[in-house]
Amino acid sequence: MKKKMGLFNQRGFRLFLMASPLLLLVFVFSYMPLYGWIYAFFDYKPGRALLDCEFMGLQNFTRMVSDKYALEELIHVMKNTFGMSFLGILTSPLPMFFAIFLSEIKCMPFRKGVQTLTTIPNFISWVLVYSVAYAMFSVNDGFVNRLLMNLGIIEEGINVLASDKHVWLTMLGYSTWKSLGWNAIMYIACMSNIDEEQYEAAKVDGASRMQRIRYITIPGLMSTYFVLLLLSIANLINNGMEQYFVFQNAMNKQSIEVLDLYVYNQGMVGVNYSYATAVSMLKSVVSVSLLFFANKFSILVRGESVV
Repeated sequence: MKKKMGLFNQRGFRLFLMASPLLLLVFVFSYMPLYGWIYAFFDYKPGRALLDCEFMGLQNFTRMVSDKYALEELIHVMKNTFGMSFLGILTSPLPMFFAIFLSEIKCMPFRKGVQTLTTIPNFISWVLVYSVAYAMFSVNDGFVNRLLMNLGIIEEGINVLASDKHVWLTMLGYSTWKSLGWNAIMYIACMSNIDEEQYEAAKVDGASRMQRIRYITIPGLMSTYFVLLLLSIANLINNGMEQYFVFQNAMNKQSIEVLDLYVYNQGMVGVNYSYATAVSMLKSVVSVSLLFFANKFSILVRGESVV
């Protein structure tokens, strides 16, 4: 018994050593920056030492609710954040269905070509995505506007990029185009774990292709989908900044400014570092709360924890 325990401890120590570089990276890039939260308690001015700045206590936090204009801004920003995040959750089954679509393609060269072409956009920066969107939708030189005008469908170009109409849907379209192929990879890997004998038995029983997808493939992927969905709910408030930063302008800012972008605009553009730090701390608290809610929901429905 002692020998077995010794082997177990030895194996656990080796696994810990293997994971230690990752743990070190997480500590350096995720926990050490939390020291910056101290700026929320001071009236920090760039160029001055932090301890030389006025101590504000909790004033930057109470400002969120006591200042009428700050509260209105936060409510508007949270509306944008949750609205676009909920749209992302509503379309979260798309990678799973796309993976099923790829698996049903019998021509391997065509399947690999489609998978490669849909995965490449994930590695393109949002700056290049905006360049592509500008080339297609700019008022004067955009391909789409020129095509529609040449066909006589419209008389003048439509300023899609500087419009606040349907901006949530356009942002969803860009993000879906960029991440669909990459997000489908996990489902493709999960489909390889589904027992092939189930498909063979279904064929013998006369099940059609759609019936095999409905009763074998989709149920086999639902556990993975549910875990990813819960993690998306826990990460609801962290919908990124880069996409909205490159697409924002004076015309659509009110509809496109999410919480991460609001923190950037307050801190870097508005030079209000202390208040921006306080808002980012609020974001972290909400994110952790959503994570625990998603974990409790997972335990209630699946009987398993995701944390």
